[in-house]
Amino acid sequence: MKIKVGIIGGAGYTGGELIRLLVNHPTVAISFIHSRSNAGKPVHSVHQDLLGDTELNFTNELSTDIDVLFLCLGHGESTKF
Repeated sequence: MKIKVGIIGGAGYTGGELIRLLVNHPTVAISFIHSRSNAGKPVHSVHQDLLGDTELNFTNELSTDIDVLFLCLGHGESTKF
């Protein structure tokens, strides 16, 4: 059984590094990668080194069907979220 993960702020540097760590992890399934400014775009359009590793698109929708939520927002933004 895989751990279902959601990522908020996936278009930034921290989000990109987290995606790189999790995208091929054997016990993780990325459920969504949230980005308001890049919603609908492929993740690899922002993080070009992930081309071929994932077909996920950024979304502005949130899902509660996850086990873990990562907040990769800018300084002070996570507390507002």
